[in-house]
Amino acid sequence: MRRTRMHFGRVKSCFVIVMIIVLCTPKATFAESSKPHIIFIVADDLGWNDVGFHGSGQIPTPNIDALAYSGVILNRYYVTPICTPSRSALMTGKYPIHTGMQHGVLKGAEPRGLPLQEKLLPQYLQELGYRTHIVGKWHLGFYKKEYTPTHRGFESHLGYWTGRHDYYDHTAVEQDYWGLDMRRNMDTAWDLHGQYSTDVFTKEAVKLINSHNESQPMFLYFGHAAVHSGNPYNPLPVADELVDKIKIPEYKRRRYAAIASVMDSSVGKVVEALEKKNMLRDSIIVFTTDNGGPAAGFNLNAASNWPLRGVKDTLFEGGVRGAGLIWSTRLSRPGRVSNRMFHIVDWLPTLLRASSATSQAKDIDGLDSWEALARDQESLRRVTLHNIDDLRGAAAVAVDDWKLIKGTTYGGKWDQWYGPSGREYPYDVASVIEGCPAAKALKRLGMDLSRSKVLELRASATLECGLVQTADVTESEPCNPLKSPCLFNIRQDPCERHNLASQHPDVVKNLTNELSKLNATAIPPGNLPWNSRGDPSLWEHTWNNFGDYELEEIK
Repeated sequence: MRRTRMHFGRVKSCFVIVMIIVLCTPKATFAESSKPHIIFIVADDLGWNDVGFHGSGQIPTPNIDALAYSGVILNRYYVTPICTPSRSALMTGKYPIHTGMQHGVLKGAEPRGLPLQEKLLPQYLQELGYRTHIVGKWHLGFYKKEYTPTHRGFESHLGYWTGRHDYYDHTAVEQDYWGLDMRRNMDTAWDLHGQYSTDVFTKEAVKLINSHNESQPMFLYFGHAAVHSGNPYNPLPVADELVDKIKIPEYKRRRYAAIASVMDSSVGKVVEALEKKNMLRDSIIVFTTDNGGPAAGFNLNAASNWPLRGVKDTLFEGGVRGAGLIWSTRLSRPGRVSNRMFHIVDWLPTLLRASSATSQAKDIDGLDSWEALARDQESLRRVTLHNIDDLRGAAAVAVDDWKLIKGTTYGGKWDQWYGPSGREYPYDVASVIEGCPAAKALKRLGMDLSRSKVLELRASATLECGLVQTADVTESEPCNPLKSPCLFNIRQDPCERHNLASQHPDVVKNLTNELSKLNATAIPPGNLPWNSRGDPSLWEHTWNNFGDYELEEIK
């Protein structure tokens, strides 16, 4: 009996000690084993050469750069050539050919959306206990309410449904149609008229972070309007006083740079808010563009993908190689450049794996690359489909170091090299990086943003192809994919100057077979004719989920 009491006493003492440890241990200790907050930031139409960490000093992006230099720079990261396909790939983990989203973008009066049978990333995360929010651009359908964000896994949405809008009046022009496109969940946000979109979305993101119960994991999807051009009457909308501060001779490029600078400041404010809320240490932050930049006046814009070839909506590297990074304290050896292949479809299984023991997604094209990113291991991805669009007769695929392009877009008009390079602009680490909000927050977590480290990483992430100006580009064998397929060794020739198709017919045959196999699994594009009932003038001059209503209901 005495021995039993003594045993009970020891157990009781141990229990008390364990409880004291549990109650007194800081939250941060347990954060490493908890589900991370996920902040996914998408820039719209940002070019490869429009961030400082890729070698140009023309557009200061200190907050984005600070995340890049203390995270992992994804230097062989691929998106799709244009907006809606990229966003569908991100949300589903599937190539656009497998969801019918491979041909162009969703139009405002098109009666379709990302197919409803597809399960989206926020829906997976909700099942894991995440609170899910979207701020900014959607562009995956709103014909009926079932296609809109708050019916597809997001608890809240402040932003817009179409592909672009004016940053001040928040109206969207498509063909001859014009109407307001700014929503607070399903309601029209008339009250935000006149407020700059980037500022509106940033305030909302910070508000969501500040009000979040940090004991629950958060998924915040932040789809910027920047740096996409606005409506034709004001294609590069930004305050003139910001434009005047930028020292770029070319006027449109200067306006573009100002838009990008405001977006960079937004990134800094989000990082700062996460730190103040004690969420930064246990966050995964992804920053990515949705496609290559529209350079040299494409889409009335002034991006730069230098020294890559092509622009947005082409299958050359300038259209599909995206500026991207991942930041997290869960990354081993942070502060490195990854040259391993990674595709936008990989985010869904990768983030699910980072949030749970296994990825729940089945029958997708994305590969779980969390270990490859976090532990600097070899990538599982050997094949990347850039797209197959049979309606345009254009397709491209990469297998290991080889890339094949068959056909092209715009009759080849945008298949060349477009500057500016921006390499002649100074990049002063002390003035560019050290004083920005993101760098200050990251340094307080112990991140290395020393001058030597930054310059080393920047040099590693800068592509050198021997190009000084667009006029000096020469091709060993001209590439005209309208006449015959072009073949490139992308690792050795990322700027696609050397067409090797005639030298390696066996490789051309193998990659052609790979394209054929992939195309055999494709479903037809889901594009539908423009529906006149989507005209905003019929719906109080707003872009509306017109498929849910009869016209008589609104009159």
